[in-house]
Amino acid sequence: MIQLDEKMYFYLLAIIPVMVLAFFFLQVWKKRTQRQFAEIKLLRRLAPNKSSFKSALKLIFLLLGLAFLIIGLVNPKIGTKLETVKREGVDIVFAVDVSKSMLAEDIAPNRLEKAKRLVSEIINQLASDRIGIIAYAGQAYPQLPITTDYGAAKMFLQGMNTNMLSSQGTAINAAIDLASTYYDDDDQTNRVLFIISDGEDHSEQSTINAVENAVQNGIRIFTIGVGKPKGAPIPIKRNGIVQSLKKDNQGEVVITKLNETVLSEIASEGNGEYIEGSNTENAVEYIKEQLNQMDKKEFEAKQFAEYKDQFQWFLGIGLLFLFLDIFVLDRKTKWLKKLNLFNEHDKV
Repeated sequence: MIQLDEKMYFYLLAIIPVMVLAFFFLQVWKKRTQRQFAEIKLLRRLAPNKSSFKSALKLIFLLLGLAFLIIGLVNPKIGTKLETVKREGVDIVFAVDVSKSMLAEDIAPNRLEKAKRLVSEIINQLASDRIGIIAYAGQAYPQLPITTDYGAAKMFLQGMNTNMLSSQGTAINAAIDLASTYYDDDDQTNRVLFIISDGEDHSEQSTINAVENAVQNGIRIFTIGVGKPKGAPIPIKRNGIVQSLKKDNQGEVVITKLNETVLSEIASEGNGEYIEGSNTENAVEYIKEQLNQMDKKEFEAKQFAEYKDQFQWFLGIGLLFLFLDIFVLDRKTKWLKKLNLFNEHDKV
């Protein structure tokens, strides 16, 4: 397990492509200037020991040195001791709707990004609960199994998009059925399922059956609505620019609306509550209160207890490359010159 202490220093790596471009333009300028002074053959006679590739080699050493020094500043740590610890919490699964209707922009920036932000903010409020993530549209897909690794959860969450599932539509029942397989029967922890959606459901009767089965398995279902009841069209974008609006078979623009009735019914049947998600702060605060009121069950979790700093290795390698850059001269190396690897003697 790797842990990064100071990720902000990664921004310094942006200096590397800048230096490469500067080096390239400098070489072009030098060659143009030299050609104005004399022909290439004459320049080679005037400076026979000038190496044509040492300057590039020095740049590579310099860039490698800087890269390793920057990674050293980030201070990567490696987990060296894995131990089992006792924790108390609730098992929470987030089922996020990634159907095309979630691209509607009636809530900024769009419904899907709003849903991802809601889940991320809820995760920020958790302490020792276990979480899992499901993506669903016409079918459900497991994104992340039950875990205590909140960092990994956020990473998988940010990668979710409407193109990740080929089967379109909105089958909430598939998400509920899949969520039921996430929980560990041996631990018998409190189980919570959050469905984050605009409420469009193409399998309503199957969804009610799935909710009843989930309740029998001890799962409480909360629903979070994203979108507006008045609805909005679904933009079709290319490179971030709207090309057109999604249309039905009759050529009419599709207006997708937040269906609070469906979401409320699912939450009611699932012994949970429907939560309006347009105000992120209010929604997250309410969810935090609900989770705090639930009984916490004890479970075992494996985690790295000790991390060792690894920055010294990167700093050492970085300094080595910088020393190589200093001691490598622009002059040709004598023993390499004798080998005539690049047929340089023939060019003089």
